[in-house]
Order: sequence, then C-alpha cells, then structure tokens
Amino acid sequence: MATARRACIGRITLAATLFAASVPAVSAAAPAAPAWVRNALAGLHGEKDRAPAVPAVSKFIIDGGGGFVLDRSGRPALLRFDDSGEVWVLAASHGPRGDIIYKDDIGDPMLRATTLGGMTVFTSRRPEGSAAALLVKSSPIKLTPMGPVALYQRLVQASARSTRVARHLVGFEAPNADAKSAAVIADAASVAVDALVDLAARPMGKVVLARLEHISLIVGVRPWAAYQHGVLVITIAPSQGFAGRPSSARVQLALGAS
Repeated sequence: MATARRACIGRITLAATLFAASVPAVSAAAPAAPAWVRNALAGLHGEKDRAPAVPAVSKFIIDGGGGFVLDRSGRPALLRFDDSGEVWVLAASHGPRGDIIYKDDIGDPMLRATTLGGMTVFTSRRPEGSAAALLVKSSPIKLTPMGPVALYQRLVQASARSTRVARHLVGFEAPNADAKSAAVIADAASVAVDALVDLAARPMGKVVLARLEHISLIVGVRPWAAYQHGVLVITIAPSQGFAGRPSSARVQLALGAS
C-alpha cells in the first residue's frame, strides 16, 4: 500500500515539474502570440479588463447627429456643444454600477460616463439620453481675455440681440466691471442672451420676455441669477472662471421658466 502511495506521489511530482518547466517557454513566446492568446495569458495572471484611456479633453460625436467637447483637465468639468457657444459647468457625482453622473448648476444630469468608457448625453431634444462616441483628442476650453472696450462692445451686441428676441428694448449694464472680471462678464452676457433665444421658442416664452426690461451683471461672492420688477440681476464670481457665472438654465429658472 505504501509502495503504491509513493508511486502516486512520484507521478504527481513529475507532472508538476514538467508543467513548471513549460511556463517560461510559454511566457517567452507570449509577445509573438496572437492578441487573443496574450489576453488569455494576461487573464491567467489575474489582470482585469480595463476601459481604453480617454483623453482629458475629448471630442465626442452624438448618435443621431451633433457633437460636443468635454474638458476634464480641471475641476469642475466643462462641456460645449458644437452648435452652441455656451460652456456648461458640470459637477461630477457617483451613480449606480460605478458610473459618473455629470450635472449642471441646477442639478439636471447632462452626461453619464460608465466604467467601460461609454458615454450618454442628455439634451432637451433627447431627455432619455443619446449614446456618444469618442472621436478625437481636443483642446482645452478657455475664457478669452478681454479689455473694457471689448466688453462694452459685447454688451452692446448682447442688448441688440436681446432686443430683437424680446421685440422691445432690453438694456445691459456691468456697473462694477474691471479688467479681472471683464471676460467672465462678457461670457455671462452671452449666456443670458442664449437663455432668451431659447425662451422665445417656447409656448410661454414670449410672455416671460415681455416683462424683461433690463439685465444687470454685477460682481459678487457667488454666481446667481435673480429677477424682480423687470430687471434680471446676474451675479458673477470672476475668480471661478466659467463656474463663476450661472448657466442659461439657471437664468431661465430665475425668469420663471423651468
């Protein structure tokens, strides 16, 4: 009985020795093996599947048409659609299954990124969401520096556009603007006009616009928008860059259009 047991142990030891001797040869041949073989070998070593690396600033194409640039090179993340000049400031939060949900400044989701690299974008046209695919690496989204003369011209242009949309004079002012705040104020003025243009296309939009007479852009502690007696006051915090002014969604909410 003992002799049989020793023979069995000997066969097991011999098999283990032969297997160990074969491992270096397989490892050495792995780089020249087909991709599926290398993936299988990697799996044997316990490596997990990884999503392909996505550039910090990327251009995406939306299923059904259009596209956008997503800039995650800093915090918060920034997004700009191809057919709009507005830059959306997005706050990231954790969702189910490890997803990352990106929301605008009124808490509405705009993007969902999965752990496998998938991207879904939510828009007013497709609130249920549309798939988006990575196209190319892109350039960071930045504010354009601006002086007082250029800011004045932008405010005049914003007033002219708003007047056409509202069909009556809508004045713009920036009473405490300076060199540090000019770029953010100019961007806030453009965002406000975008909000009015979007409102004009809605059923109740013309009623809202009929009450608007003046837009005042002031420097304050935090970005905000408030409306009272025909005057829309937009507060900006220049040190925060794009995040230092309210979005068009926040402006519309202040005007009573959700």
